[in-house]
Amino acid sequence: MNVLGRRIASLIAAQGPLSIAQFMAIALHDPQRGYYATREAIGADFITAPEVSQMFGELVGLWLVQVWQDQGGPSPARLVELGPGRGTLLADALRAARMKPEFLAAVEVVLVESSPVMRRLQAEKLAQGGMKISFAAQFGQGLTDRPLFLVANEFFDALPIRQYVRTERGWCERMIVARDEDLAFALSPVPTAISIPAARGQPEIGAVYEVSPAAGALAEEIAHTIAQQGGAALILDYGYAEAGFGETLQAVGRHRFAGLLESPGEADLSAHVNFAELAKAAQDAGAAIYGPVDQGGFLERLGIRERAERLKRANRTMTATIDAALHRLTDPQAMGRLFKALAIAPHGAPVPPGF
Repeated sequence: MNVLGRRIASLIAAQGPLSIAQFMAIALHDPQRGYYATREAIGADFITAPEVSQMFGELVGLWLVQVWQDQGGPSPARLVELGPGRGTLLADALRAARMKPEFLAAVEVVLVESSPVMRRLQAEKLAQGGMKISFAAQFGQGLTDRPLFLVANEFFDALPIRQYVRTERGWCERMIVARDEDLAFALSPVPTAISIPAARGQPEIGAVYEVSPAAGALAEEIAHTIAQQGGAALILDYGYAEAGFGETLQAVGRHRFAGLLESPGEADLSAHVNFAELAKAAQDAGAAIYGPVDQGGFLERLGIRERAERLKRANRTMTATIDAALHRLTDPQAMGRLFKALAIAPHGAPVPPGF
C-alpha cells in the first residue's frame, strides 16, 4: 500500500468505510498525493481530443463565436473552460476566434482548474495568445453574474460517482474498507432507497447502478446561469446517451489499466458520463438542451473534413498525420461514437451549430 493508501486506511479506521465518491475525491485531489494535484495528467496516461489535432479546438472556438453571435453578441460575457488540461483546446479556440475580434473583446476568460501544476502549464500555453486569463478553483457564484459561454471537454468523467449493487435485501452502496493492510470493496449492510429511471428496465441481482450527484449538481448550476443570464455550454465527453446498468469506473496509470484501489493517487480514475442525467439536470434548471449526439457527427457538421482539407493543402508533408487525426476524432470505432456532445442554451435561442 502506498503513502496515500495508508492515509486512506487510517481515515477508514477512524471514521468508518468511505463511499467511492469520497475515495475518488481523495485519490484525485489530495493536495500532497492526489493524481491531478501532483502531476501533469494530460498526456501522462491518456490523450484528449485537443491533443490529437488543432482542428478540434478550432471548431470549438468557431462554435463559441457562432452561439455568441446568435444571441446578439452580449458584452460583457464570460468564457469558461472546466478542466483545461494543458490549455491546448482554449489556445486553439481563441486563435480561431480571432476572426471575430468583437467576441474576444467581449469575453472575460476564466479557467476552472484546481491543480497548481496544470495552472502553470495553462498560463504558459495561453500567454502566447495575448488574452488576459484568470483562474478559479471551482465553478461557483463568482461566475454566474453575466452571459456564460462554457466548454467542458473530458471533465465530467472525472467527477466522483457513487455505486449501488442490487442484492436480495435491496440496493446497497458499494463502499471502501481497509482489510489486512489493503483497501477493499464491501457493501453497506443497510439498503439505500434510490430512484432508478424506469427506462433502465428491471435489473438482476448483482446489477450495478452508477450515479454522480456532483455531475448533476454542476450541470444544474451551469444551466441555471445560462437560463437566467444567457450564453451556452458545450459538454464533450465519453459516455452514454441512455446508460443502463453496469460498472464503468476505471483506473489508468502508466498507460495501462490498473486496479481501482491498487495505488491511490498514482492512477487516473474516471467513469462513463451519463448524459441523460446531465440533460435532465439542465432541463430542471430551466435551460434547453440539445443532444447528446455522437462526437463524430457533431464534428462533421461543424466542417472538420473541410478544415482537414485546407490544412493538408497548406501542409503537404502532414497529409498522413492529418488524416489519422481526422479518423481518430470522428470514426465510430475510435472516438466518434463513444464520445458525445451535449449543448445547453436558453429557451428561445437558435439551435447551436452541430446539433
